[in-house]
Amino acid sequence: MILIADSGSTKTTWSILAPGKDVLSCETQGINPFFIEKEEILQLLNKEFTLPKEGVSSVYFYGAGCVPEKERTIAYPLSEFFNTQEVVIHTDLLAAARSLCKDQPGIVCILGTGSNSCYYDGKEISDHVSPLGFILGDEGSGANLGKRFLSDLLKNQLPEYLKEDFFGAYPMEISEILENVYRKPFPNRFLSGFTRFIAKHIEDTAVSGLVEDCFREFVKRNLLQYKQSRQIFTHFTGSIAYHFRDQLMNVMIENNLIPGRIMQHPMPGLIDYHLHIHNNELNS
Repeated sequence: MILIADSGSTKTTWSILAPGKDVLSCETQGINPFFIEKEEILQLLNKEFTLPKEGVSSVYFYGAGCVPEKERTIAYPLSEFFNTQEVVIHTDLLAAARSLCKDQPGIVCILGTGSNSCYYDGKEISDHVSPLGFILGDEGSGANLGKRFLSDLLKNQLPEYLKEDFFGAYPMEISEILENVYRKPFPNRFLSGFTRFIAKHIEDTAVSGLVEDCFREFVKRNLLQYKQSRQIFTHFTGSIAYHFRDQLMNVMIENNLIPGRIMQHPMPGLIDYHLHIHNNELNS
C-alpha cells in the first residue's frame, strides 16, 4: 500500500493506493518546509490526517519548497508518523509534470497560491526558471493576483464601486490588511484568499485586465525563457489556472504559445502515473 501526497502552500492532498481497492483520499493544511518545522508537521498529521495509516509501506511526498536541503524536514516526521523508512520526497513541480505529461515532453506550469514552471523532457525536469517566491516572483499566482489587486484597490486605481463591494465583503481596516501582509504568518495565503473576490468581478474590464497583466508577467518572466516554449504544449495545473483559464488562454494566444491541458488538481493524473509504475513493477 503506497501513500501519495501533493502539497502546496495552502493544502495537502493525500491518497492511498492499494491493489484491487478504491483510492482513499483526505486533505490537510499545506506542508511547506520553508514555513513549518518537523515538530509542527507531526502535530498537524496527528490532528488532521484521517486515513488509515497501518500498512503504508511507501510514502511519495510531492511538495512546494521540497528542495534537497529541506528534504529531511519532511522525511523525518513522515517516517515517524507512518512507521516506514521508504519516504521519497519530490517537488510539487515534478508532481505536475508526471500528472500532466506522463512520459511526453512539455512545458509544465503551476498557478495556485504560488507559481512555478519547468521544461519536462518526458522523464525528468531538465530546465527550470526559479519562481523566487511571492515577494520577488510568483508571477501569475494567487498571491501575486491578490497583492496586485489590493495595491491597485487601496491606491485608487480601480473603480470606486469595487472598493465599496470589497469592504462590504471584507469589513476590515487597512491597518488589519497591513498586519496580515507584513507581520502575520503565511501572507501569501492571505493575499491569495482575495482571488475569490477577483473571480466574482472578472467581468469588469479593469479586473480582467489586471488578471491578464499578471499572466503576461508570468509568460514574459518565465515561459519565454524556455527555448522550446513556442514548439510544444504548455500545460497548467492549479486553482488560478483553472478558474481564470479564459484570461490565461488570451495571454497564451497573444504570445503564440501552444495551450495544453489545464487541470485544477494534479492528483488524478499523479494517481494514474503511480498505478502505471506499480503495475509495470508487478509485471516485470
